[in-house]
Amino acid sequence: MRIATMLERFIGYFSDAAERIFGLDRNKYPATGVQPFEGEIEKKHRR
Repeated sequence: MRIATMLERFIGYFSDAAERIFGLDRNKYPATGVQPFEGEIEKKHRR
């Protein structure tokens, strides 16, 4: 009986981890994209 309980916990531990890694994304991040560059490009080079 004890071995069955330990085996069930062991399998549950790894199946929960696999579900978190390979499961669907539950985060609700806002949609973002590429931001335009609005600065000045430095034309002189220092060497």
